[in-house]
Formats: sequence, structure tokens, C-alpha cells
Amino acid sequence: MPMDTITERTTYGFELILDVHGCDPDTFTRDHLDDYFTRLCDLIDMEKCEVHFWDDVGVPVEQRQTSPHTKGTSAVCFILTSTIVVHTLDLLETVYVNIFSCKDFDPDAATAFTEQFFGGNCESTNFIKRI
Repeated sequence: MPMDTITERTTYGFELILDVHGCDPDTFTRDHLDDYFTRLCDLIDMEKCEVHFWDDVGVPVEQRQTSPHTKGTSAVCFILTSTIVVHTLDLLETVYVNIFSCKDFDPDAATAFTEQFFGGNCESTNFIKRI
């Protein structure tokens, strides 16, 4: 496809990528993450759908993750217009968040809320338009 055709396309969606450090690991529970999804969706006017978790809940102690780069919870919140994905790292007190939607939203409000909710600071923030 010629480059001029690509630049003329409309935006398909928006993705906000946040790396939040210095977080309170007490906020990394399933209940807190579900609350985060609910409140974030209200804030950015998205319709929350299903939430799925991956973590050590129900896993025998000897099989649980212990590495700083794997001990935590991953969660996907499906929204009507796409997904919100969160990865927590308990030992590093870090949260990685991706918000992707074909519906426009306020990235500054989402960033400020995420920092406040997890008690950390965004070390890296990227907002991209998907074509």
C-alpha cells in the first residue's frame, strides 16, 4: 500500500502504555484490581465486561512464582471497545498497564488515576494512535 494512503487513514484506536513504579503491593489483589477496572472504566467512559486473572491463587506453595519478574498478578478486563491489561510485580512494587480502545479516551486522566490508585509514579508513559 502506498505510504500516502496509510497517512490518510483514520485512526483505528488508541493505546496508553504505563509503567508505574513505587506502588503499594497491597493494591495488587484480585479485589483491588477489579475495583481499579470498574473505577477506571467509569472515569474514561468505557463499558466494563469480563475480567480474567492469572496468578498464584489456588496454586500449591511449592509451585508459586518467586522471581521478582514473575511473582504477581496479570489481569485482562474486556471492555466493549477492546481491553485493559494489568501486570503487577509484587516484589518490584511495579504495575504495567495497557489500555487499548477504538473509542477515544483521556490519557492524562487515566494516567493520573492509575498513579493515585496504585500509589506509584509513572516512569514511562506512551500514548499511541493505532491506524
